[in-house]
Amino acid sequence: MNTYPIGTPGLPWGEAERAQWRAQQTQQRSYHSEVLSAIEHLATDFDVVQYGELNDEQQVLPLMALYSRPWQPALPVVLVTGGVHGYETSGVQGALQFLAQDAQRYTNKVNLLVVPCVSPWAYERIHRWNAEAIDPNRSFFEPSPAAESAALMRLIAPIRDQVMLHIDLHETTDTDESEYRPALAARDGVPFVPGSIPDGFYLVDDTEQPQPEFQAAIIRAVEKVTHIAPADEKGEIIGSAVVAKGVIQYPLTKLGLCAGLTNARYKTTTEVYPDSPSATPEQCNAAQVSAICAAIEYLLSDA
Repeated sequence: MNTYPIGTPGLPWGEAERAQWRAQQTQQRSYHSEVLSAIEHLATDFDVVQYGELNDEQQVLPLMALYSRPWQPALPVVLVTGGVHGYETSGVQGALQFLAQDAQRYTNKVNLLVVPCVSPWAYERIHRWNAEAIDPNRSFFEPSPAAESAALMRLIAPIRDQVMLHIDLHETTDTDESEYRPALAARDGVPFVPGSIPDGFYLVDDTEQPQPEFQAAIIRAVEKVTHIAPADEKGEIIGSAVVAKGVIQYPLTKLGLCAGLTNARYKTTTEVYPDSPSATPEQCNAAQVSAICAAIEYLLSDA
């Protein structure tokens, strides 16, 4: 029996239930002080563009992207996205840390487009969904039900076919099992089926266009920073078969995932485990940075 406190078991949520859920979400951190302030400091080295905004009840939340300078049409385009799920902190902070400490190494080698926080409303409330109880990372299709996803697709559209590498930064947390999966089951009116949370870092490759050597290169780099998630007793991670050390596969575009929004040859979704007793927030951020750098180095070595 679904015991989530909102809704009636077996019945999908309507607007009343979504409103009840939304009323329970409170701001727990500041997008302006934790993200926008960092972006302001990066403006001396990158072209900063506002590509949309979210109109929260209390404030306007600008959607921001950073482009490497100078942008050179002959160079491959690398897309880095973070914070598609706002509660996955190292995706946001890892993207910002990469821009601050490593991105300049790739000047005149690649064109970088970095969107550190796709979902600022969810970032402030430490939640997976947006204000409409919609998962942006299942909404990268036309027409998108999520304003965050639709705005990012509009931003990417002019260069969609030029992107050679897209790395989308995520986390898998213990609250996936304690809060978000039960909430999802309640929202959709289906029974909650308990699962397990993998202990460690892993990647999600594209079922339709797998790149095993690319994924392996990232795993080798990240395991110097944090541990890699092992397969469970079924040989799986979160219900998907492990195809290589720390790697599973999803049909990225078919599922409407952010990592599938371009035709990039190299795509991956990182999944950091911040609740591990052996992983600090600093390690989680460093793992994301290491993954980005390893992905770019692989692209350059294959050019």
